[in-house]
Amino acid sequence: MGVESNVLRRLLAPEYLVKQEHRQGELPDGKTAYGDVMRIALPSIIEMVLMSLIGTVDTIMVGNELGAEGLSSVGLPTQPRMVLLCLFFALNVGITAIVARRKGEERQEDANATLRNALMLALGLSLFLALLADVFAVPLMRLAGGDSAESEKVFLDAVDYFTIMNYALPVNALSMCICAAQRGIGKTRITMWVNMGSNLINVFFNYCLIGGHLGFPRLEVRGAALASVIGMCAGFLMALATVVAGGKYKGYLHLSLRDKWRFDKESMRSIVKVGGNAAIEQLGVRFGFFVYARILFSLGTTMYAANQICMQFLSITFTFGDGLGVAATALVGQNLGRKRPDLSMLYGKISQRFAVMISLVLGVLIVSFRYQIVSLFIGESTLNADQVIAYAASTMLVLAAIQPFQTSSVVLSGSLRGAGDNLYVALVATLCVSVVRPIMAVIAVYVLHLELVGTWIFGLSEIVLRFAFFYPRFASGKWKNKKV
Repeated sequence: MGVESNVLRRLLAPEYLVKQEHRQGELPDGKTAYGDVMRIALPSIIEMVLMSLIGTVDTIMVGNELGAEGLSSVGLPTQPRMVLLCLFFALNVGITAIVARRKGEERQEDANATLRNALMLALGLSLFLALLADVFAVPLMRLAGGDSAESEKVFLDAVDYFTIMNYALPVNALSMCICAAQRGIGKTRITMWVNMGSNLINVFFNYCLIGGHLGFPRLEVRGAALASVIGMCAGFLMALATVVAGGKYKGYLHLSLRDKWRFDKESMRSIVKVGGNAAIEQLGVRFGFFVYARILFSLGTTMYAANQICMQFLSITFTFGDGLGVAATALVGQNLGRKRPDLSMLYGKISQRFAVMISLVLGVLIVSFRYQIVSLFIGESTLNADQVIAYAASTMLVLAAIQPFQTSSVVLSGSLRGAGDNLYVALVATLCVSVVRPIMAVIAVYVLHLELVGTWIFGLSEIVLRFAFFYPRFASGKWKNKKV
């Protein structure tokens, strides 16, 4: 017990996580340090899980009502939609990192200027991309794999789903910007409640519109898309309410029509610098995911439906690392702003320790309950349901094995983003996701002729490679003097 206790202390105690020569002041005790991380991370994890449930609830309800074809119709537009959203994901990375740094530097007005400029940029980009996506909806669905669909209905439903979801792109982009800024100041509870409300509304209208309940028409795949749009609009209104200036609710971040709504050179420079590197990452990552999904679609409707189930659950497990990554980004950025890189190092390492512990629990739960989990996503009486469940349950074992590397790499990349080391993160992610993952998928499907499990083993091996790049980079401390 004594040896085990000493090992755990060396792995977890603050005094062992930051070397003496790197300290620039007193370190917090373990209770305080771990509490600081969880204060930001826990609401963020809940929020991220709820965000991922937008797609998951659609998938469960469509799968139970419409079977494998419905799952394929909802799954086909996923990567094209993510390509459209990638610029906003990048923008949000910049917003969170810059607002966190400005808060640490006690520059409140500059933090608010960053938010205003980001909102103006997001609105212009989202309107342009929504129009572009509407015009090219059909060729995009064909490019994503629709030309190899076993049923014309799968393709047509996918086009409808994609088109309807694009109508909400501007409100979705603006809501994401506001939530990203709130995360930067550590107000993750606000974004948690915003997304909780949005998801509850989405779930209600999914029930009403997919199957036609409570007097609503049965719209099937179109109903799933409309329910998501309604939820996104509600989320935007809630997010906006958190920053509208006035009365006793005026907070650190606030917006008013009386503010200076014009592009600020310094704010835009910071957003473009940090967000631009993140955009490189997002474009590379989305290209890789797009190609990867296109390859998997060639496995056929049954295996692709199973893949869609596993991808939805992969998205849920990813959110645990993402929530801790938000905490790492905020705490690393804020403490660099306060000129305490030693505390930035401490909080980044604590976040990664939490990630490993959570991933081990997730892995055990996935292995133990994989059949029950995947059975939620498809009605037992629908065509080929048994095959879909069998393929998905086997693939979940791969998902369980990859958990420690997935959550750790997400947290470490969040820590590096908080420090402004976005270019390194972008290069690694682009290499791994847009080059390594598609190549491994091509080898698995077209050379070795493996089925879904083998393709996942080959394709997700790049997550281990990402961890191997990110861990030594953060441990080296080369990011300490990055400017944003």
